[in-house]
Amino acid sequence: MSFKNRREVLFIYSVKDANPNGDPLNANQPRMDELSNQIMVSDVRIKRTIRDQWLRDGLEVFVDAEPKTLPSRIKELKEKYNIESKQALGKCIDVRVFGVTASEAGASFSWTGPLQFKWGRSLHQAQVELVQGTGAFTTKEGADQRTFRNEYLVPFVVLGVYGIANQYSSDITGATDDDLDKTSAALWQGTINLITRSKVGHVPRLLLEIIYQEGFQGMVGALDEKVALLKNGAPLGEDEQQSLRSLEGIQLSLLSIVERLKPLASEVKLVRCIKEKSLQLLGSAELEQMLGSRFQVEER
Repeated sequence: MSFKNRREVLFIYSVKDANPNGDPLNANQPRMDELSNQIMVSDVRIKRTIRDQWLRDGLEVFVDAEPKTLPSRIKELKEKYNIESKQALGKCIDVRVFGVTASEAGASFSWTGPLQFKWGRSLHQAQVELVQGTGAFTTKEGADQRTFRNEYLVPFVVLGVYGIANQYSSDITGATDDDLDKTSAALWQGTINLITRSKVGHVPRLLLEIIYQEGFQGMVGALDEKVALLKNGAPLGEDEQQSLRSLEGIQLSLLSIVERLKPLASEVKLVRCIKEKSLQLLGSAELEQMLGSRFQVEER
């Protein structure tokens, strides 16, 4: 049964000495807004993190990262489940949650997924560094000089990702509350499991889900733009942002979200918060005071 309650999602994670999301058209440099000096992460990167974890969990995933054509993947599913294309695609959790555009034998269809993420941005100005080193091999036999390699990394960055789940689109794709719960779980655990050479150093810090009452059609919106990094209760200066290398002595403030939620409090069914144990979080007490048992916190 499709889900009936709109959700908003805020995910905060940090990256240290790694490349959060390389741009293949720009020498794989970390994506960056040159005007604001904010590191950026595409929604496609976030969805890949989630899909990879779903695959580890043994779930059926349409975009399974294997080298194959779209028609061959659809054929696989049809033969596996012995049903027609649309029903076969509906067996895949990423299709139900993120949607799909597919074509087969002259026919095509498109489902808009109920859960959409916008591009993630860092909560502060950050730096990108070029690191150079030597390769393992020479360019030709008998040579002494090995090849050189260049790579780009971010010394430290705290990224915010915002998503919203539209209950009306779920009527088309069949996404359920259980699918959304599996998505949140995969976002957290999948970030922990980003253990590749370019991605090791990713740490989930906060996952906040606002689940609204059935029938509610509004939103707070852009939760990632309503959080702030503070030091001793004050915003970080430009130099402090650029030189940030850990969250020691830093507070993450949700107070702006609290203020925006106050007029919507009666429309909130539940707010779930998962936080990393060492994270200094501001606004948690205010959410508990406002929502009571409708605010749940878990530390990991």
